[in-house]
Amino acid sequence: MKILENKKVLIIGVANKHSIAAGIAQSMYEAGAEIALTYQNERLKSNVEKLGVDWGVETYIECDVSSDDDIEKAFKQLGKKWDFLDTLVHAVGFAPREELDGEFVDVTTREGFKIAHDVSSYSFIALAKAAKPMMKDRNGSLLTLSYLGSQMTLPNYNVMGLAKASLEASVRYLAVSLGKEGHRVNAISAGPIKTLAASGVKNFRKMLSYNASRSPIGRNITAKEVGDAATFLSSDMASGISGELLYVDGGFNITAMGSIEEAEG
Repeated sequence: MKILENKKVLIIGVANKHSIAAGIAQSMYEAGAEIALTYQNERLKSNVEKLGVDWGVETYIECDVSSDDDIEKAFKQLGKKWDFLDTLVHAVGFAPREELDGEFVDVTTREGFKIAHDVSSYSFIALAKAAKPMMKDRNGSLLTLSYLGSQMTLPNYNVMGLAKASLEASVRYLAVSLGKEGHRVNAISAGPIKTLAASGVKNFRKMLSYNASRSPIGRNITAKEVGDAATFLSSDMASGISGELLYVDGGFNITAMGSIEEAEG
């Protein structure tokens, strides 16, 4: 029996085939899950539907996570398709591009701060609240994606670092709040992956190269590796894990500096 067989999974945030969310969908599909996908608006619907073909997806739901009305409508629609939900995957993050280029103190604005936190952090709480009725008695799993910029400063990551720190705090509070009903809440802090979303960060290619050179495993990780970790955390094999941040970054987060041999002087 596959580890996610008979489990229903809603994935929020699949944008293209190179996204981390796509890696998660692929892994969960291979593990036997039945998957539903959301799309932000009609313009993006056909692209998401094309991706879903490979994962046997039959349920597509419109949902703009910045709108409480949209979230409510999305779960009403999902409730007409499914009787229950086992796993919610939150793979959503956004900040205005101009906030991700330059000195933090110079480029951060009140509006950009609000947008980054609303879309990247609060949306997880809003989705968890909306999903709760469908997860009743399912011992469900809620999962989100973070990044090392929540814990340490990274060039140009700026306000997204603050939003991800907020998201990680949300994981802990949600784990306590939903744990009373048997649900688990976790986050994966993935290493940098060449995705469309990451391309918005200035000098991202250089970040990839640096990360690979400093990683204990000597390379960058793949979306499939993040997907496999997500599959594990959503399975009954991880039934005792909640409120955790799992690093899937090849060990980059444990290193204080790169190879001494590479240093000049």
